[in-house]
Amino acid sequence: MGHVEIWILTMCVIFQSGYGFYLPGSYPHKYVVGDPLSVKVNSLTSIDTEMPFSYYSLPFCKPKEGVKDNAENLGELLMGDRIENSPYKFKMYVNESEIFLCQSKKVSADDFKLLKKRIDEMYQVNLILDNLPAIRYTKKEGFMLRWTGYPVGVKVQNVYYLFNHLKFKVFIHKYEETSVARVMGTGDAVEVMPTVTKEGSDMPGHMVVGFEVVPCSVVHDGNLVNKLKMYEKYQSPIKCDPNAVSMPIKEGEPIVFTYEVAFEESDIKWPSRWDAYLKMEGSKVHWFSILNSLMVITFLAGIVLVIFLRTVRRDLTRYEELDKESQVQMNEELSGWKLVVGDVFRAPSNPALLCILIGDGVQILGMAIVTILFAALGFMSPASRGTLITGMLFFYLILGIAAGYVAVRLWRTIGCGDHKGWISVAWKAACFFPGIAFLILTILNFLLWGSHSTGAIPFAVFVILLLLWFCISVPLTLVGGYFGAKAHHIEYPVRTNQIPREIPAQKYPSWLLVLGSGTLPFGTLFIELFFIMSSIWMGRVYYVFGFLFIVLILLVVVCAEVSLVLTYMHLCVEDWKWWWKSFFASGSVAIYIFLYSINYLIFDLKSLSGPVSATLYLGYSLFMVLAVMLATGTVGFLSSFWFVHYLFASVKLD
Repeated sequence: MGHVEIWILTMCVIFQSGYGFYLPGSYPHKYVVGDPLSVKVNSLTSIDTEMPFSYYSLPFCKPKEGVKDNAENLGELLMGDRIENSPYKFKMYVNESEIFLCQSKKVSADDFKLLKKRIDEMYQVNLILDNLPAIRYTKKEGFMLRWTGYPVGVKVQNVYYLFNHLKFKVFIHKYEETSVARVMGTGDAVEVMPTVTKEGSDMPGHMVVGFEVVPCSVVHDGNLVNKLKMYEKYQSPIKCDPNAVSMPIKEGEPIVFTYEVAFEESDIKWPSRWDAYLKMEGSKVHWFSILNSLMVITFLAGIVLVIFLRTVRRDLTRYEELDKESQVQMNEELSGWKLVVGDVFRAPSNPALLCILIGDGVQILGMAIVTILFAALGFMSPASRGTLITGMLFFYLILGIAAGYVAVRLWRTIGCGDHKGWISVAWKAACFFPGIAFLILTILNFLLWGSHSTGAIPFAVFVILLLLWFCISVPLTLVGGYFGAKAHHIEYPVRTNQIPREIPAQKYPSWLLVLGSGTLPFGTLFIELFFIMSSIWMGRVYYVFGFLFIVLILLVVVCAEVSLVLTYMHLCVEDWKWWWKSFFASGSVAIYIFLYSINYLIFDLKSLSGPVSATLYLGYSLFMVLAVMLATGTVGFLSSFWFVHYLFASVKLD
């Protein structure tokens, strides 16, 4: 049996166990009593500035063996995660208290200034044990609030206090020896699944299922500390009261760091250990959002049905029932969309740009659907950091084939089968969206580099991204373009007149209608948008990908319907320039999303401090809005193209 089959069987067993709807991201580690456990540190983060910084940029204790980076995937590096080892070390199921960690050097003027700045900007320290982020609970007005990480310090009456003593609580669960290898009765699985060895089977093993931290600010006795080495016991008891602070930061004085750890058996089973982080409040709100969208869809579907059944079908049947003489007479009395028959397929202005936008839109939409589907099925759990971004990047690169194919085939259709210039179209499709994205990222990266933030993409990663772009994405787009050039172009059902027909004066500017139509797709999206924004900018874990997938499908349907209705309205008033309008009819939702993000910045991220943070926010918002515009515009254009083709293929007009 090959590894693929084992993997599929493993998935089935994990799902069969009924422990949850997501894959936990890594296999359970069995720790015997006394086994070492190491805590790792991630970047310091703040919802105040949105700029992550390295943990060791502040005067914290460093591990004896020196600071080492953990292997990271591309997604983690792009997200600004920098996971490093830390001096915090535990022994499985061994409670310890008053552990001395280190005494820092005397706080220099620069460090003092930096600590004050980080406390003012509400920076959080993020710790990780066995892949679980440290969680902290606080009480506010009778409610329990849940946070990941703990603050660097706190400011009370203009005095800055540092949290220098950490009280850890590790929740453990007995290792269950129901090995998948034993269930399947195969030797191959031993390589894949953790099995209990004979030596270890006598000793009870445990798994880490929870990790809590309580930070305290404690003053230590300098005389007691001077003789102590790392991990030795501090001589006097340490009282850890999270509601009181007593360790002010003073320039020229050292800081003493200590910790304690307690282990507690828990009923939480290993596959359910991420549930505490993934509790997304407001599932009713998501359902309300979906019902709201369904109402919009039903309303639009009604209009589309009326257009198809009443207007189009009635006209066609009436027309087909008449004899030839009556047809000639009727031709003279034609009105509305039938009058533009000789112009409806006239090439639009800037046809190459339209083809490029549609190609890139297909690539982005395909990436969004596949990524969200995989995430909804549980393959991109937050337990495995960075997989979502890595997955998006991978699917985007592969779908370059679709972008090239669609762009070139549309180019040939507009040019009535002409091959000329397809390489240029495919090449531009491969460079248009990634080029703009790269420009935005580079400008933002210079801002982050200037601030010494870990959010800055390292130069090596920049080179990797460029190589991925030019060695995978561009060639695949050109391959797609080649197939698009070989494929038979879509033939128009009617001939185009040589002289364009004059468009009658309209009561209202048609672009006003186009811009206004974006409100309907936005209505289906905006509630989910709030949760997504909170996840990106407020540090909350977003994990309702099932809801997101439903919302995405509803958005695609609404965009198609809106564009179709608008195109029909334009044709009825003898406006045959529908190509770009159908693209922007649904693509204009991007304008409303950008306005919403500015509103979110002003009202929800009031504390976002400094021009750099605001520029970062607006830069990333612009990037997101551009991607949304291309994806939604493509849906609108393709549905309108199909509708116009269907409409004029059904009617026999000479």
